[in-house]
Amino acid sequence: QVQLVESGGGLVQAGGSLRLSCAASGRTFSRYMGWFRQAPGKEREFVAAIRWSGTTTYYADSVKGRFTVSRDNAKSTVYLQMNSLKPEDTAVYYCGAGSGPVIVPNTARSMDYWGKGTLVTVSS
Repeated sequence: QVQLVESGGGLVQAGGSLRLSCAASGRTFSRYMGWFRQAPGKEREFVAAIRWSGTTTYYADSVKGRFTVSRDNAKSTVYLQMNSLKPEDTAVYYCGAGSGPVIVPNTARSMDYWGKGTLVTVSS
C-alpha cells in the first residue's frame, strides 16, 4: 500500500505561480509518479509524470514550458512547479503512483494509488 498526500494548492492570480508537493509513504514499490487534474464537470486529465530513477519526465502539451515536475528521492516527495498559471489551470490536482510496465505513464489507468487532491484556483 502507498499513501500519497498532496499539498500546496490555493488561490492565485493569472500569471502567478504555485508549487505542489506529493509526499509518498508505505511499503509498496512504485516506479513512477504522476500529476493529474480534474476540473468541475470534466474528466481527470494527465498533467505531468516522473520516474523515481533516471531523468525522464513527461508533460501534457497544455502545460509544457510552464510546469516542471521534479522529485526528491530522499524525501519520497514529488513536486509540481506551476508558473504562468491560467484560469483554465483551475482544478483539483491529484498525485498518483504506479508500478506497471508502461512506456509513458500518462493515463489514469497507469496509476495504482491516488492522493485525495489539492485545489488550485486561478483567478483572471
